[in-house]
Amino acid sequence: MPKSLVIVESPTKAKTISKYLGKDYIIESSAGHIKNLPERKLGINVDSGYTPEYETIKGKADVIKKIKDAAKKADQVFLATDPDREGEAIAWHLAKEVGKPDSSIHRVLFHEITRDAVIESISNPIRIDDKLVEAQQARRVMDRIVGYQVSPFLWKAIYRGLSAGRVQTAALRLLCEREKEISAFETKEYWSFTGLFKTQTSPAFPAKLFKIDQQAPDIPDEAAASRLNDAILAQSYQIGSVETREVRRNPGAPFITSTLQQDASNRLRFSTKKTMSVAQQLYEGVELDSGEVVGLITYMRTDSVRVSEQAIQAVRSHIATAYGVEYLPKSPRQYKTKKSAQDAHEAIRPTSLNLDPKSVKKSLTADQFKLYELIWNRFVASQMESARFDQTTVDITGGPFQFRATGRVTRFSGFLAVYGDVATEKDSEPDDQNTENGSLPAGLTSGQRTQLTGLTPKQNFTKPPARYTEASLVSELESKAIGRPSTYSSIISTLIDRKYAELKERKFQATEIGMNVYDILVTSFPDLFSYDFTARMEEFLDEIAEGKKQYKAVLDGFYLPLQKQLEGLKKEVTSIRQQMTESSDVICDKCGSPMIIRWGKNGKFLACSNFPACKNTRSLTEPTAAETPKEEPEYIGRACPTCQNPLVKRKGRFGLFIACSTYPVCKYTERIEAPADSLMPCPSCGKGTVREKKSRKGKIFYGCDNYPACDFALWDKPVPGACPSCGHGYRLLKRSKTGDQILCPQCQSSEPAPA
Repeated sequence: MPKSLVIVESPTKAKTISKYLGKDYIIESSAGHIKNLPERKLGINVDSGYTPEYETIKGKADVIKKIKDAAKKADQVFLATDPDREGEAIAWHLAKEVGKPDSSIHRVLFHEITRDAVIESISNPIRIDDKLVEAQQARRVMDRIVGYQVSPFLWKAIYRGLSAGRVQTAALRLLCEREKEISAFETKEYWSFTGLFKTQTSPAFPAKLFKIDQQAPDIPDEAAASRLNDAILAQSYQIGSVETREVRRNPGAPFITSTLQQDASNRLRFSTKKTMSVAQQLYEGVELDSGEVVGLITYMRTDSVRVSEQAIQAVRSHIATAYGVEYLPKSPRQYKTKKSAQDAHEAIRPTSLNLDPKSVKKSLTADQFKLYELIWNRFVASQMESARFDQTTVDITGGPFQFRATGRVTRFSGFLAVYGDVATEKDSEPDDQNTENGSLPAGLTSGQRTQLTGLTPKQNFTKPPARYTEASLVSELESKAIGRPSTYSSIISTLIDRKYAELKERKFQATEIGMNVYDILVTSFPDLFSYDFTARMEEFLDEIAEGKKQYKAVLDGFYLPLQKQLEGLKKEVTSIRQQMTESSDVICDKCGSPMIIRWGKNGKFLACSNFPACKNTRSLTEPTAAETPKEEPEYIGRACPTCQNPLVKRKGRFGLFIACSTYPVCKYTERIEAPADSLMPCPSCGKGTVREKKSRKGKIFYGCDNYPACDFALWDKPVPGACPSCGHGYRLLKRSKTGDQILCPQCQSSEPAPA
């Protein structure tokens, strides 16, 4: 019987759907992209309409061969890469490689990995969307042009190795502008008052000074507060008004990518990278206690709050059964997707309301359970009744002074029964002038006399805007349409990896080098890295995908102005570099010239101003040769077996080792057993241990410390422990832009790496 070939991106997804489709289908994984632009050149033929020069990714030749061999045995090929623009581009590359006529190549979209959804998609294939591919290609070309033409400008201005990214720099701009706001902020003192009031029939309750002579209080210092204190105490008070009104609070829409990242950060303390990694696992499939493998959530890269009618009916039935009909609105709630959204997928939701978090908890890791429960609760809450409160506002007057107390009592919990409040990381402090208390005493009425039983003045200081957390940065990126929600995790990771920003107490702080990169790029390319331009580019990409704009026309509008800017900036590089150079009072100990402070990949350092005649450099904290104390050898208490002189511990290019104290007269050495940084016993010789090393060019690799007797070496970091599929003694950590994987070098099985 003829077979069909199904190609997915993830090996985990391949395992899941193979259980659904049976023996008539061959399932293969591309393990992400198979083609990419070349690493060491632009790789774009501008003169021929911005044609990319794709090449096979290193290490993917065997994957492509395996897919081609499988395609020869199949009559039909189904390309089931992720249902987004990037997945469409991967499917397009795969279609070029399988060697089949177009009529036998089909595109299928798995919005959720369940048996019914997979079979339904296979039964209703579509064609590859060339417009989506063009839109993704345009994004890739734009980013490559910025990276390969603007980054060298940074190298000349500061140092080689810095990177400029079209979206990354706009995100960096947010962090740097916030740092400048904080630096420029002038703290101001102000005072507030809280009074304690009681009536003959009520206990005491607090109220804030709200107005003086119908104006907001302006109490700038202690002297003014002291004068006001006496005046307040001298007055007689009565209740001016009591107003009670019903306040409703509506549930939020089901999660999209950005709101999932924000709530996972606030509620679970997950990084965006961890959130997306765990969500990927839940989407691709989890093996339950019953042995069934099922994807627990729908596709997690989405900007749409749309939900299928079938899912809405299922969740409404669940609400009525689990919470009661009073928690169920008369009609389903409708949420509006933003105009800028692609709306290609549903919102993030559970694939089945029969698989509640508690019932599958034993099958999930701790992180998977936390995120699944969050997604489940948000989806259920999104179709529940509003929470209702009685909010009471009491104004107390005495002379020119008006105090206000606000209390709120829950009448009906509604959706809060499922998705209650949590403390979140906010960008600003609460307003001292309008503090909400809990409940107020019953029986308060207008005209009642009240007694001021206590008065507390409080000194306050205005605070600068808070630095961004991951949640608030994602929110700001989304509000300014910078990038797409699916890219936020990689944007944040890049800013940290490039050392443009660092996280301190879960808040981003732009580094000095990040501030310098921002100043140079935004000053030199004000249009390219403006928020409006970045947002317009996203709109243009959407319009390419919709067939409203032409690929070449959009790229012309981006590329040609950039070339004019770069040409005009050539003469400014020298002056920018001079501005980045600082003088110092240190004298070069080799030629006597003054040393200057410059930037390098490891930060600032001292360099001789007589360069290139003198190439002397030093660390800013490095003492001169005369100041450097001679290091005493560390004797280990044993004699050299060759010459009987004492042995000492030394530090070499590959770490600590033991050597004869008379070196180089006697060249005896021995390795130190079980180094602290060893990763696993060497699988080749069985005597040494594998640990991290550096090549002569500084590239990290992993090799046996019994070298040269054993030449076992790996470029990828080994992960100790047998492969669960074939029993191979270790696996490898494969790093990728599409997500890190743990890969077996023998059977090629893989799984997502822990975040």
